[in-house]
Amino acid sequence: MEHQTSAGRKPCVFIQTNPRQMLGAVVSEYSLRRNSKNAEKFDIRIMHTQDFPYLREREGQLYLRDGDRRAWLIDDLQSFTPLRFQPPELMGYQGRAVVIDPDVFAVGDVWELLSRDMEGHALMCRPKSGNKGKRGCLASSVMLLDCAKLTHWRVADQFSEMFEFKRDYMDWVCLHDEDRDQIGLFENHWNDFDNLDDQTRLIHNTKRKTQPWKTGLPVDFRPADTFRLFPPRHWGRRARRALFGDYRFTGRYKRHPDPRQEQFFFGLLKECLDQGLVTEAMLRDEMGRNHIRHDALDVLDRVPGLPA
Repeated sequence: MEHQTSAGRKPCVFIQTNPRQMLGAVVSEYSLRRNSKNAEKFDIRIMHTQDFPYLREREGQLYLRDGDRRAWLIDDLQSFTPLRFQPPELMGYQGRAVVIDPDVFAVGDVWELLSRDMEGHALMCRPKSGNKGKRGCLASSVMLLDCAKLTHWRVADQFSEMFEFKRDYMDWVCLHDEDRDQIGLFENHWNDFDNLDDQTRLIHNTKRKTQPWKTGLPVDFRPADTFRLFPPRHWGRRARRALFGDYRFTGRYKRHPDPRQEQFFFGLLKECLDQGLVTEAMLRDEMGRNHIRHDALDVLDRVPGLPA
């Protein structure tokens, strides 16, 4: 069954991003089309933070995150995360959508996810791993959405509630604020955390410090704080931020421990370059901005081509 709105609108995959992750979003979009036998059946839209003014209007203001108050920075590596909840509104609260982070790349056919039986649920996703998963956090980084059942998602208003200290960012992105009965779980291979094997359908390079295109660059994200695991570490990070800023002494990106995942990303990027979706000038500009590793062109020269 092909899922369309009454007006005939195609289902859509939404990729949220910001300037720091725009290259990832371009490669992600390419992978979705490349690896689908049904690419004509769905649309793809990149949601860029610069197109949603409410995100910039809160620059520097304090918001509630995991019980603490932190400054909102539009230039942060993951400032796009509120846009995970934007697709139903953009779809007019009709039809199907999948929303993914810009560091998620298709290995399989995303149409299989877009067209699956949702068994009456408003959304589907997978649990988080690690301690967040143990606390019931769900991964909103890849979600399948029945937009007609998500009319309560009013993102600008909900975003504002974080700055009124009425909504906690972590509860929001972990989907704790949703009716659990309306959430179904799909297989982990639709949001495979830093794992690439024969079952993987969407690979997510979720460990930010080992993202394959960032190796060797200075870290440009703020480490998560928590009171639960080891409070002295939180106090140390808070003191470092107060004295030196958010990114000083946070180290450098490391090489991904799985060479196949580096080869997969750069294999996709090589095809994007060959097809003119990106240019060498664009890559050099991104290197100059520290958005992609400085040896990217050398990696592209030696990376093997991907299987057809």
